[in-house]
Amino acid sequence: MGPGRFSQSLLLRCRRVAAAFGAAGCRYGPWPARPVSAAARLWAPQRPPGRREPPRAGGGGRWKEMAGAGGDDEEEDEEEEEDEAELEELLGPSPLVVEPGAQRVAVVHPAVKWGPKKSPLTTAELQIAEAVALVDTLQNWTVLEKIIIPTKNPDKKFIFGKGNFQVLTEKIKKLPHVTAVFLNVERISSLTKKELEDAWGVKVFDRYTVVLHIFRCNARTKEAKLQIALAEIPLLRSNLKNEVSQLDQQRGGSRYIMGSGETFMETQTRMLKEKELKIRNALEKLRRKRSLLRTQRRKREFPIISVMGYTNCGKTTLIKALTGEAGLQPRDQLFATLDITAHAGYLPSHMAVIYVDTIGFLTDLPHNLVESFSATLEEVAYSDLIVHVRDITHPETILQKATVLSVLKNLNLPSHLLDSMVEVHNKVDLIERYKPTEENALAISALHGHGLEELKEEIEKKILTVTGKKILTVNVNLQGPQLSWLYKEATVQEVEVMPEDGTARVKVIIGSSAFGRYRHLFPNSKILMP
Repeated sequence: MGPGRFSQSLLLRCRRVAAAFGAAGCRYGPWPARPVSAAARLWAPQRPPGRREPPRAGGGGRWKEMAGAGGDDEEEDEEEEEDEAELEELLGPSPLVVEPGAQRVAVVHPAVKWGPKKSPLTTAELQIAEAVALVDTLQNWTVLEKIIIPTKNPDKKFIFGKGNFQVLTEKIKKLPHVTAVFLNVERISSLTKKELEDAWGVKVFDRYTVVLHIFRCNARTKEAKLQIALAEIPLLRSNLKNEVSQLDQQRGGSRYIMGSGETFMETQTRMLKEKELKIRNALEKLRRKRSLLRTQRRKREFPIISVMGYTNCGKTTLIKALTGEAGLQPRDQLFATLDITAHAGYLPSHMAVIYVDTIGFLTDLPHNLVESFSATLEEVAYSDLIVHVRDITHPETILQKATVLSVLKNLNLPSHLLDSMVEVHNKVDLIERYKPTEENALAISALHGHGLEELKEEIEKKILTVTGKKILTVNVNLQGPQLSWLYKEATVQEVEVMPEDGTARVKVIIGSSAFGRYRHLFPNSKILMP
C-alpha cells in the first residue's frame, strides 16, 4: 500500500490542528474571511485504524473538546454572551480613529547628522522611503511631498532647531493641497502635536499614530482589535493630560464632578485604568485558551514552525509555496498580516508540520505596540523552529535583520530557538547569480519556487534534531497489535504489505519516548534504521 492515502489523511489531520491553532483568537467571534485552512472545514479525512478522531470545529470557532468543555451548555452560552457584550463595549468607537476620507500628505523626515541617534546602517533617503511606503499602505492616502530636514536632536520638543523649523514651516505653508504632515519620528507628545498643528494649519501624525492606524485598518479578529485598543491607552493618557491642561487654563483650575469628590482628571484616569484592566483580562482569557490548544497540539506531536521577518519580506508567499494552500493571498504591503495564522504542509519524508504566519516587524516600531502584541508573539516561544525570512533585495536588509533579531531577543525566547533558527534570503530571482555571504543561509525565491526543496530538507533536519524524532522502518505482524499501536503513538508514512507471510514494512516518524515504549512492548519486532 503506497503512501498516498495515508499521507493525505495525515495532512488533513494536521490541517484540522492548524485550524485549531488559529481558533485561539476566535472565542469572541468567527475567524476572519481569510481562513486558517479551508481544507480543515471542507475535507473529512478517513480515520486510520487505532487513530483517535480529532476534535471537530463548530459554533463559530469554539473548540469544546480542546477547552475541556463538559459543563452545562447553557451556563457556558450565558458566560460567552456576557463576554461578547463586554468586548463590544471595549471595542467601541475610539477617539483616536483617524477621520475617514482622503489624506494628501507631506512626509517630513528629521535627518540626524551625528551622534548616538544616527544609525550607521541606513540613510535619510532610505528612512523617508519607508515612511512613504507606510503612507502608501493606507487607502486614499497620497504622498504629495517628501522633505528631509537636518536636526541635531530629534527628541527635543519641536524636533528641529529654530532656523530649520522656520524653513520647514514656510515649505509646508507653500503646499496648499496638503491636508496632513507625517513626521517620521517614533512619537511626539500631544502638546507638541497641537502646537505643530497650530503652526502648520494641518493634521500632524507621528510614526506611532500611522502604524496604529494601519493596524486598525488591517485588524480582522477580536484579538487583534483588543491588542490595538491596548496600544491606544498610552495615547489616550497623553491626550487627557493635554486636555486637562487646557481646561485649567480656561477655567482657572480643576473642578470636582457633581460632588463625586473626583476631579475630571481623576475620573478619566480611573476610567482608563479600568478599560486597560478589562482589555488585559480579555487577552488573558485568549492566552489561557491558547495554552489549552498547545497542550492538544503536543499530544498530536505536529511540529510547529514559526515564519518570521521584517514586514513585507515575503513570509506569506513562502508559506503558500511550502504548503500549496490556495486560500492564502499574499499582499504587497506593510503589515498585511496582524493575526497569527497556521497552515499545514509536508516535509520531504512526508512528515506533516504546521507553518505559522506571524506579524512583521518594523524599525523603530514603538515599544508599546510591540508590548500590546506580546500575546500574539507569545506563540513563537512554543514553536519547534523559527524560519527568519529576509528580503535580500532591500537596500536596508542588514538593518532589517538586526531589527528582527533585536525583537526576538526581547521576547525572551528559549536559547535553542534562537540557535537553531533557519535564515532564508528571499527574492533572489531579482538578483543575478546571488550567493549568500552569511554561513548556513539559504537562497530562495518563494514566488518562483527556487530553492524550496533545499529549504524543506534543512527544516526537516532541524525538526528531527530539536524534537528527537526518528525516521525508521519496522516489520510488523498484521495479526498483532503493532500497526494499530504505531498509528496511535507515531506518524505512519508508508505501509508496504507482504501478503505471502502476513507482515508489513511500516515507515514511521516516531519520538524518542514512543520509540522506547515500542521496543519494550514489542521486543521481537524487527527494526530497520534508515
